[in-house]
Formats: sequence, structure tokens, C-alpha cells
Amino acid sequence: MNHYQLYINGKYRAATSGKVAENLNPFDNSVVATVEQANVEDALAAIEAADTAFKTWKDAAPSLREQILIKAADVMAARADELKDMLIDEAGSSVLKATYEVTHAAGFLRGMAGECRRVKGDTFVSDYPGVKSYCIRRPLGVVFAVSPFNFPLLLSVRKIGWALAAGNSVVLKPSEETPVIALKLAEILTEAGLPAGVLNVLPAHAADLKDTMISDPRVKKLTFTGSTKVGRSIAEKCARFGKPVTLEMGGKNPMVVLNDADIDYAVNVAAFSNFMHQGQVCMTASRVIVEAGVYDEFVNRLTAKVKTIKFGNPRDKGVIVGPLIRRTQIDFIQALVNDAVENGAQLKVGGEADKSVYQPTVLANVNRDMSIFATECFGPVASIVKADDYKHALELANSSQYGLTSSVLTRDLEKAMYFSEYLEAGMVHINGPSIRDEAVIPFGGVKDSGYGREGGEFAMNEFTELKWITIQTGQQKFPF
Repeated sequence: MNHYQLYINGKYRAATSGKVAENLNPFDNSVVATVEQANVEDALAAIEAADTAFKTWKDAAPSLREQILIKAADVMAARADELKDMLIDEAGSSVLKATYEVTHAAGFLRGMAGECRRVKGDTFVSDYPGVKSYCIRRPLGVVFAVSPFNFPLLLSVRKIGWALAAGNSVVLKPSEETPVIALKLAEILTEAGLPAGVLNVLPAHAADLKDTMISDPRVKKLTFTGSTKVGRSIAEKCARFGKPVTLEMGGKNPMVVLNDADIDYAVNVAAFSNFMHQGQVCMTASRVIVEAGVYDEFVNRLTAKVKTIKFGNPRDKGVIVGPLIRRTQIDFIQALVNDAVENGAQLKVGGEADKSVYQPTVLANVNRDMSIFATECFGPVASIVKADDYKHALELANSSQYGLTSSVLTRDLEKAMYFSEYLEAGMVHINGPSIRDEAVIPFGGVKDSGYGREGGEFAMNEFTELKWITIQTGQQKFPF
């Protein structure tokens, strides 16, 4: 069994708290590793290291940052098997999902490297004679990043990579369920040449850090991916201290299937969008809204498809749906499913747990009066809702506090444009899955799904601040 410490100032160091947590495999509850836990004193040490490193990193040549991120992608690819094993053991990832995540994370690092030379300002024509007017972007300083458990490698890369590319230093707090993969990411970046202190990793329970990472004036920005409840709390605290924050929070995302859609294709899209990583994805399309003309056919075909989805030990060949991250989530999901059935939903397949694994589940005849229509369950449950027509489908799709992503299946260009304009979501995918991410796009949501954008130039703007500069040539004339 491996033992891990905190990662501060380019090396592992013991936690001052003396606390050690067992990192458990969500499938069989076996101990994957023991991990020391940070407290306020450790957080202050990490901030100090990051603040000191920022003083030189902020002016590092873009070519150096680019070189380090590209090298990190290469190191990640070389350590792919090690990372996949940890994603399976620590996060309950299937082999398919773990492979996807490592490949995607390395690709993101390369995309981030490409943005290092694209921190852009602008010039302006001034009303004042002889004035040259322009703006530049400068890095913010120390960034506090919080990453979630579901894609702990990819989303940790997304939390820190843009900040590093823009010239910031980072303190990363990974989910308490998946700290080891974040520590390995720090190892990879150090091996790639990242200077000591530019990235620091604090395994910890948030309560043990108190509000240190928000209240400390050396921390200039927060970036968070996680639940809406926690994100709201962070935003309120950041407002008190005048800290900018980027939030990527929950989702109860709609997938709309119109009468003219290719039903076999729509079924495949729905299966992927609902059961990838056992539904523990913020982009999961757990509300499948189907127009009346194809509703019955779609329900029957999706049910048949889901019956073929293999579930169980994530290391077994062909398994798609593995364990939920914690056993308490099973009780939560079961309560939502039971409530739906009691109120008239039809359980077509699944609906039970097999120890740590909740079976891939399809509920038909779901309506707005059922809790599962509005509540993010973060599990492998597809809820199918009937729509009278395409306008009713849009109304149903927008009947949510969330607005992260969405999927619309149609061959009608006019209706596709209608949904792309009026669907209340930060991302709309026509004839594609709700789960889609790329390095250069503006990833993010609206309403209770958060604000701010991650990806490409949009992320670089989030991690820099604008400075307006004027240069007076000659002498300005004054009225007095």
C-alpha cells in the first residue's frame, strides 16, 4: 500500500495536522492508499510557496510555459498505465473511461500549451492628441482550484492548466475521494520542468482548511467544479472578500428527441449520455424528452439497449457501469427511483443496487411532479419524458434550475436552430451527445450550473486581468 504526503513547493512534505485518511476503492471498499491531510497551517505554507513562485513565473517566457505543458503531456502518456490503474482503483472508472480520461487529459495539456502565446490585448484610437492607448492582460497571481471526484485527472488538468498557461501559480485541493491522482499530476508537471511552488496540492477536507484559501489576500481567484450547494457557498464567501470565481456546478441536462430523428442513433446517443461513468458526469442527459410521435418506439429501443449494458467490477472486460463513488449515493438514487415509480413512472429496466453498483436504469412516463425530474441524482438513471410537440419539448427542457449542457436530435434545420437559440443552457449539441468537451471551447453553464467559462481563449481571459495603458507623446494641454 502506498502512503502519500502533501505536495508543496515542488516536493512531498508531511502534514502538520498529523491526520491520515484511508483512500478507499469504491467498488470493494479496499484501501488503495493512505493520504496525509492538510490543515490551515499547511494551506498557509502552500499559499506562501505559490506566492513566492509567482513572482518569477508570471514573467516566464511563453515558450517555456508551452514547453513544460507539452512535456507534461508526453510524461502523462508515458505513465498512462499507472494513471489508468489509479483511476480504476480510486475513482471506480471502467477501463474504457480511464483510457478516455488519460488520453483526453494529455490532449488538453497540449491545447493549453497552444494558448501560452495567445494572451492578447488591444489598441484603441484616442480622442486625446498624441495619446497611444492600449490594453494588456497580466496573470492574476495565486489561484485556488477545487477539482471533483468524477474525472479527477481531466478536471484537475482543466482547473490548473489554463491558470498555469496564463502565468499564475496554483494551489489545488482535489476531492477527498480522489486525492492520489491529483498528487500524481503534480509529479508529472514537476518532471516536465514546472518550477517549485508553481503548483501545490493539498489533500484535505474543506472544513479543515476553514476559509483560509478565500480570505488570504495573496489568493487572487478561485475556480471550482462540484455541487451547486457548495459552489453557492464559495461564491458568497468570495463576494465578501472581493475575489473573482469561476463556478462549474450541477446539471440536470435535457436530451430532446424529435419525431424526425433517427431513432437508432438517438438511442445510442442517449445510452452514452446517461451511462458514461455510471452517470456521474455533470453533462449527463438524465432528462430524455421525447416527442409523442416516436415516444413508445424510443422507450422500447432504449430499454433493449440498456439491458445489454454490462455492469459490475470496473476491471472486468466490457463493463460500462461500475461503482458509485460512495455507498450513500445508492440510497439517494434509490429514493428518487422509488418516488418516481410510486407516482406513476414505469420502471423499464434496473432500479436496484448490486452492492456498490447501481444497475443501469430506465424510467418511462416521468413528469414534472416527480422529484427525479428536477433533482440531479448523479447516477445511472435515464428518465424519459413525453412531449406533445417540439415547442412543448423546449418548455420541458427549460423547466430546470440548471443550464449546463443539452442535446437535440432532429433532421429539421429550422427546429435545430430554434433549440440552439432558445434552449437555456451554456452548451447545445445538435445531433450529438450531451457529454462533449474540447480544449478550445467555452465550457460552462447558466442558471444554477454556474458562471464563467473554461477552455481556450475564454479561460485565458478568466485567469488574467485587463490593464489599460496610455502613452502621451508631446504635452497635453489642460483647461487650467
